[in-house]
Amino acid sequence: MEKKIAVIGAGNLGLSLAKGLVESKTYKPNQFNLSRRRIEKLKNMAQDGYNIYNDNVEAIKNANIVIVAVLPQKINDVLDELKGSLNENHLLISLVSGVEISSIKEIIGSNIPIIRAMPNTAISIRESMTCITTVPKWENHLGIVKDLFNDVGETAIINEEKMTSATALCACGIAFFLRSIRAASQGGNEIDFHASEALRMAAQTAKGAAALLLENNSHPEDEIDKVTSPKGCTIAGLNEMEHNGFSSAFIKGITVSANKAKNLYE
Repeated sequence: MEKKIAVIGAGNLGLSLAKGLVESKTYKPNQFNLSRRRIEKLKNMAQDGYNIYNDNVEAIKNANIVIVAVLPQKINDVLDELKGSLNENHLLISLVSGVEISSIKEIIGSNIPIIRAMPNTAISIRESMTCITTVPKWENHLGIVKDLFNDVGETAIINEEKMTSATALCACGIAFFLRSIRAASQGGNEIDFHASEALRMAAQTAKGAAALLLENNSHPEDEIDKVTSPKGCTIAGLNEMEHNGFSSAFIKGITVSANKAKNLYE
């Protein structure tokens, strides 16, 4: 029997997940029930074969897995709406930042298995870094969720108290790294390349840098040492960036983001 997956709150992240899972060839569009209030925003998805709804209760009726991908401020209302229709045959996966399993359980009860997952929008091209957690009672469901997200990138099972940190480093981190690539492309534009040319060069260089670390299982400084020579142009550029606070600003951005994530639900 094919799995049926309901995505409640099919915005950027929810749609990215559905598209990525279909791209993996493990799932088909008709296995997804996509729900959001403004259903007109899902018309293109319907043309591609996805089932679309603006009624959350209807969307979960024939689903095995219910993925909640709404804003933290909206989750209580959504769970209140769904709780009468959820049962022990459902597996609920929350992608909502800062909302603990205990808070979800208070609303829907303790019979429905709950897993938290924190992917990022690179899930649409199957390159997400997804962190997953649950409580001991439902650890037997982790394998299903890990397999699901392994189809769209890499996964890590972590303790729940680290989930807000995962939000900052992995989910918000997409934006941080994109901003650094944009800055690199602007630098390239200033030193003689056309904007589109500079962006392509910067993006591929960033991709290559990340691949070096992942393929070689190495530390960034090991790879940096390979490209820096005494009194050379690389070390000159690195030192100028550090003098202007590049590393400290990046670190501070991640820590501020993590602190903000803790308070979104409240």
